[in-house]
Amino acid sequence: MVGNPDFLTGKGQDQGPELQELETPEGELYLRFFVTDAEEFALPATGIRRIIEQPPDRITPVPNVSPLLLGTLNEQGRVIWVADLGQFLGYPSQLNTDRPEIPVIAVEEQGTMLGLAVNQIVGTDWMDVEELQLSRSTPDTAAPFLKGEWLMEKDSDRVLRLLDHVAVLRSARWAA
Repeated sequence: MVGNPDFLTGKGQDQGPELQELETPEGELYLRFFVTDAEEFALPATGIRRIIEQPPDRITPVPNVSPLLLGTLNEQGRVIWVADLGQFLGYPSQLNTDRPEIPVIAVEEQGTMLGLAVNQIVGTDWMDVEELQLSRSTPDTAAPFLKGEWLMEKDSDRVLRLLDHVAVLRSARWAA
């Protein structure tokens, strides 16, 4: 088979016009998600420890902590604090917990892990860091936690904001 000249040139009866070349992705891999129905964010895949989807009753409320924290979650024997990312970033509405499962993105930095409860996870995408722009219409409460944004469509104002998970983890807002 390897000695067959058609094998080496890629010609032969097994190849059809529908065969496509694999494209090498450009940029870095990011997880895309919605904090509110309209506000889309991204996190670098390298900063994400795991993605957890749990029923709301699996998140145990803890009294006398920051109102930004929904409670704790036991994931494979490890206790993870879960925060309402939308409220943390200053959006007025609370996360809708009246549903079968809540998506939680567990981020970690130097041994500190935090679960960020979000509205919806979109999936992963390769994004070019070179195209990252300064945030234009970001609420002041969210600005310290953003690295920039990508313009998603040329003729619209739809943007994808890049969240700085290290700044979120180190924030003094958790003590409030």
